Amino acid sequence: MAKTKKRTQSEIDGVQYRRAKLWQILLYACNGLVGMGIYQLIGMASYAASVGFGIATVAVGVILTSTRILDAITDPMLAFVYDRVNTKYGKIRILLISGFIIEAIALLAMYDWTAGKGFGVAVFVILYVFYVIGYTLANMTAQTIPPLLTNDPKQRPTVGVWTTIVNYMTPMILSIVLNAVLLPKFGGTYNLEFLAAACKLCLVIAGIGVILVCIAVSEYDKPENFVGLQEKKEPLKVKDMIEVLKDNRPLQCYIVSAASDKLAQQTATQAVITTMLYGIIIGNMGLSSILTVIGMVPSIIFAAVGAKYAGKVGSQRTIVTWTKISVGVSVVMFLFFVAIDPSKIAQMGAMTIVYVLLTFCKNGAMMCVSTANTSFMSDIIDYELDRSGRYIPAVVTGVYSFLDKIISSVSALIAAGAVAVIGYTETMPQPGETCTPQILWLTMFITFGLPILGWICTLIAMKFCKLGKEEMIAVQKRIENKKNAAKTEGN
Repeated sequence: MAKTKKRTQSEIDGVQYRRAKLWQILLYACNGLVGMGIYQLIGMASYAASVGFGIATVAVGVILTSTRILDAITDPMLAFVYDRVNTKYGKIRILLISGFIIEAIALLAMYDWTAGKGFGVAVFVILYVFYVIGYTLANMTAQTIPPLLTNDPKQRPTVGVWTTIVNYMTPMILSIVLNAVLLPKFGGTYNLEFLAAACKLCLVIAGIGVILVCIAVSEYDKPENFVGLQEKKEPLKVKDMIEVLKDNRPLQCYIVSAASDKLAQQTATQAVITTMLYGIIIGNMGLSSILTVIGMVPSIIFAAVGAKYAGKVGSQRTIVTWTKISVGVSVVMFLFFVAIDPSKIAQMGAMTIVYVLLTFCKNGAMMCVSTANTSFMSDIIDYELDRSGRYIPAVVTGVYSFLDKIISSVSALIAAGAVAVIGYTETMPQPGETCTPQILWLTMFITFGLPILGWICTLIAMKFCKLGKEEMIAVQKRIENKKNAAKTEGN
């Protein structure tokens, strides 16, 4: 008796999905070498400003905060460039390489060519602005690649898994290389020679990442793949961006969901908050670094589990399910801290094991949400194509990124304002200080309470979002039918 051939997902859904090859997904994930490599380098920008350009610490803070706002503004502006670049060689590779060249030149000048040469604030600001422009060009373009690679609901979460893995491992490995290998060779201080060497190393790694991403997308980077469903293509206008934000309900829900989560998480991971948690309440600052290293494997496992779940039930339902789990684990962790003496966690006994397991569960659930978010953004881009007939991924990602950065930029202000409320107006909390009730309850609120509020915002937003698995199948069917109809009319 002949064996019954297993039906494919395309046959089950009635959609001929576009699927990427595994090697293309893996090479695209190497965009993490670019983003995280540059991120690791720009984390030392304050040292470059101080050591290389003689800028005071307070002034550095103002400059970096102001340029972050500029970074947010340039994100939606990229959509106009993205819309107009359309050559026989496509647009993705041209924009990626152009953006990387701009930011690489700016960073080399900032960390090496002009550093220590007597230049001041003006030159540093100009170079940083050029870096922001180049970074926006490369980074925002890279964010439009996932929906281009695949629209298969089973495969899209896989893109998020591999991206998460590279994004997780790159800064960890780079941090070890920079601080444990390179820094000692230059006297153990952040001097000009170290900064120049670190810049060249990070840019070489990022450059390799750009080449690999360009190879990954070469098959898809063709003019015909950026055409919408409209007969006549109109140039992008500002009102188009406003219209997308006003009428694309899934995008609105995603902005509320992702931005509230990011604001809470960035506030909770501010250095002043982690110092109070690990350095004062628990009494072991090193535990934070230990958890980061040993948590790598569990995090990857959770990401894979989340991707498999998302492929089965859809991105939106995955976000809701794992957000609920994140809330539950955080509530348990809060009660755990209230019920015990938190300093016992530092004694490396049973309490430590419980805390480590709870932390792994919480981080793992958040990893699953992050993986689902990646594929959900691709779903939103396809939803916009079906809704308006226009393929404008840079508009969707740019609008989200603009609002996300504006909202999350206040995380440092929230953390600083919170510690000022409990008396730290002239100094900052230091490891080894006495744990007061004010420190305990403030830290508990920001570490667990604020993320819970963010996740509640996510659950409420997703109630109003009707872009589950069934709707996405319908969206893909409508897009496919419209494209087939257009081809028939064209013939």
